[in-house]
Amino acid sequence: MNDREPGGHAAPLTPPTPVVQTHDMHGHPLASLPVKVCTRDVDVFYGDKQALFGVSMDIPDCSVTAFIGPSGCGKSTFLRCINRMNDTIDIARVAGSIEIDGANIYDRGIDPVLLRARVGMVFQKPNPFPKSIYDNVAYGPKIHGLVSTKDETDAVVEDSLKRAGLWAEVADRLDAPGTGLSGGQQQRLVIARAIAVKPEVILMDEPCSALDPIATAKIEELIDELRENFCIIIVTHSMAQAARVSQKTAFFHLGKLVESGPTEEIFTNPRDERTQDYITGRFG
Repeated sequence: MNDREPGGHAAPLTPPTPVVQTHDMHGHPLASLPVKVCTRDVDVFYGDKQALFGVSMDIPDCSVTAFIGPSGCGKSTFLRCINRMNDTIDIARVAGSIEIDGANIYDRGIDPVLLRARVGMVFQKPNPFPKSIYDNVAYGPKIHGLVSTKDETDAVVEDSLKRAGLWAEVADRLDAPGTGLSGGQQQRLVIARAIAVKPEVILMDEPCSALDPIATAKIEELIDELRENFCIIIVTHSMAQAARVSQKTAFFHLGKLVESGPTEEIFTNPRDERTQDYITGRFG
């Protein structure tokens, strides 16, 4: 996926463009936001099978962008391109350009491990480490050299758990195993673990699908708070959730990006008939 000119120099890439006006979870208009992730003509292949076709999209900073579409439409595949998780699949091949802050993340000089510290990932099923609550959060900052003393580590753990809305529930049992928490608490612990390494982008792949409605509401509130400081991209099968938490929505179908735009516009006045059919339940 390295777009390079003869002689090994990086080919010039299209600079990020301004983002159209977006809206918050209550429908209030927001100012235009700078582009954080810029993708152009992204194709993904698994062996001989093509899973994504020419996806080009600008994803704004300090906001939530939702990927919606029927199962198997390519939204999770595209999400995994943004932190190079597809690199872990032997038969996967990615072509095109994906930039974060103007830098091509598939360039030969990019270390995928360091990239994944900048681009955190929260999966469908909560996956805390088999360690204490404290060590779950402290692990990343320690291995990336972000902390050097116990006091610094304590401060990062407390701050991350507070930002994830979990501190009040676990402050008196930080030595307890993270796997002993409820499902919703585990997911918030995973989010605390992700933000502890100070990422710039947080990817969430169906983060609430395994949770009950109360836990889901807490995660959605947390997402809305975190977007003030992070670029958040969420894959969801719940159109109601996309409408509640996102400012921008992208609809995928059969491996193609059908359309994207401000969430309110996508849900009330989509440009493509396929989007309208999916939103109204005619297919999907």
